[in-house]
Amino acid sequence: MSLKILLPLCALILFSLGCAGSNLSDSSSAQVRFEAGMKNLENGKYLKAQSDFQYAVMRGAGTDVGDDAQYYLGESYFLNKEYILAIAEYEKLTRRMSYSPFVEKARFQICEAYRIESPKYYHDQEYTEKALERYQEFLEDFPNTTLKGDVLVSIEKLREKLGVKLFETGILYIKLEEYDSAIITFQDVIDKYYDTKIIDDARQGMIIALAKNKDLDSAELMLNKHKETLTNNGLFEDAKIKIEKIKKKLEKEVN
Repeated sequence: MSLKILLPLCALILFSLGCAGSNLSDSSSAQVRFEAGMKNLENGKYLKAQSDFQYAVMRGAGTDVGDDAQYYLGESYFLNKEYILAIAEYEKLTRRMSYSPFVEKARFQICEAYRIESPKYYHDQEYTEKALERYQEFLEDFPNTTLKGDVLVSIEKLREKLGVKLFETGILYIKLEEYDSAIITFQDVIDKYYDTKIIDDARQGMIIALAKNKDLDSAELMLNKHKETLTNNGLFEDAKIKIEKIKKKLEKEVN
């Protein structure tokens, strides 16, 4: 074999060996940092864990170690209460590594992160809406999940919060004497959040709004229709008294 052919061949072999060695080195170092990340995660050293898992994701791209590191990177943010950053990392896993055994857990953690970020009812409810949307999608994609009970409890609490926010809007309309708007709002609560604890408060609000809007017949009809449940929740007598006061006031105005 001539020297002109031999030299390029040797160079190609050395390059191939170098690449193989580099790949083995990357894989090995990713494994080491992944294990270090797991120890830091267990010991509550979340910032160090984030650094370890970021390295493992980068060096272990396309390997099981890299895929697992992506999930635990999300966990390290979640446990450090950096929920929006955690969502971003979980979503990288669910989008790019749909075959990962951690996909279901990651999807659930995304729901949980939005739920935790959901503020009190009097604030903007963007994250509450997102949490509900993600929980519904989770149940659709994993109907047999062992987490179904937890999901349903969370959905109930989030729906309750949205119902309370809408109910309080109706109360505000009453205070502003915008009774038509109050009636529409309470009806919205009744239609959308009929399965939450706020339903009877909304019915009482509707009755009072109708009475203040001088629609006493409708107010009394609704009061009697829901007498039992309103009584059980201590709301019947108050609504009845308010109707009677409004009725007497209107009678005086006529006379």
